[in-house]
This record gives sequence, C-alpha cells and structure tokens, in this order.
Amino acid sequence: MLDWDTVDLNKAPKGSPVARGGVLNPANLLNAYRAGVFPWYSEGQPIQWWCPHPRFVLLPESLKVSQSLRKTERKTYWETTVDQDFEAVMRACAATLRPGQDGTWITEAMIQAYVELHRQGHAHSVEVRREGKLIGGLYGVSVGKVFCGESMFHHKPDASKVGFVRLMQRLRGCDFGLVDCQVPTEHLASLGAIAVTRSDFLSALKALRDVKPEGLPWASPLSPLT
Repeated sequence: MLDWDTVDLNKAPKGSPVARGGVLNPANLLNAYRAGVFPWYSEGQPIQWWCPHPRFVLLPESLKVSQSLRKTERKTYWETTVDQDFEAVMRACAATLRPGQDGTWITEAMIQAYVELHRQGHAHSVEVRREGKLIGGLYGVSVGKVFCGESMFHHKPDASKVGFVRLMQRLRGCDFGLVDCQVPTEHLASLGAIAVTRSDFLSALKALRDVKPEGLPWASPLSPLT
C-alpha cells in the first residue's frame, strides 16, 4: 500500500502524476482518496496517481442550475436512483467517447476494483432512467463529507446533469461540505464548480474526511429539485 502520509503533496508536481505503480485494489483506492489522490491512466500504462494543482471543486450550496436545465429536470419525469446498478454505470462511462481522448482510462482492472469498493459501501452510482432504460448517470467515492466524482455519461441530453443536480440536493441536505471534481471541465463549471489551490483542497479534505454524514440514505431514489 502506498503510504501517502510520507508524501508532501503540496510539493508534488502540479500537472503530472505524483506517483506511479502500486496495486489497484479497494484498500489502496480508499487510502488514496482520503489523501486527495486518484488514479488516472490508460490501458497498458503503469498505474498513475494524481493530485493536480489547481483542483476543481464544487460546494453543494453553490450549485448552479440554469433555467433550461431546471425546465428539463421538471418536465422529463426521469427516474433517478442511487446504487441500483453501479457496474452498468461504470461501464457506460467507459464506453462513452470524449473529445480529445483516444479510448478510455476506465480499464477493466479499474472497473473490478471500484465495483468491490462499491460492495464495501464507499463507491456510489446515480442511475437516470427513462421508461426503465439507463440513459445517464455518474459514479464516485464518498469519504466522510466529501464526494469525489469520477465520471458521468449521458445517452439523452442533460441526463447526467439531472442526476448530478439531484445528487447535489441530497448531499446538501446531509451537510456535505465538498464535491471533488478533480480537473476543470466546461460541463461542471456550468454547474458551479470552481478551481482552488491544491493546498486549500487538501486542507478542506482533511477537515471533512472523518466526519460521518448523518441521515444519508444512499439507496433511496433521488427526489426532483425543490
């Protein structure tokens, strides 16, 4: 297991991996997320561990929902559930083509490791369905009162955004303090995510990672926005 307590991440490279190698298993993953580190690499590469500067984050109370998204969310009648089909969500994320990416970084080994992390109660998925068919979703890892988002997908416009904003409503209601979005994207910026220094992110994570959320019903369906 990589010992992140011996690494001064504030002095680590800003735009390249902070470490390489190790084993991709639930214990190492959870240990990494608690330290503010996540795996990101391509098939055939050694495991690469990242803690970028700046860090993209979203405060649940600062969520932005545009009028057009609110209208979509209100009129679609899509069903949003949590932890009902974690592996299917992860595989859908892996199969999604993304601009500027050749292939996927969500390898089979990564899927198996996160599925086991899900079985242990640390990784969670949001499923968005229309007439029973999976049309969008996201997954991530929960560490105390921090949710570390990993990937999203949609087969219908705004399906992943609807799942995301409904999840944020629940996290806000359970007093989560931070959502780690990792790296900047226009998609998440439109929802209120901002860039902060790595130092500020690590300080916030340290303050929140051991605080147990109260009354968080992971397995119950997500409610429409209020």
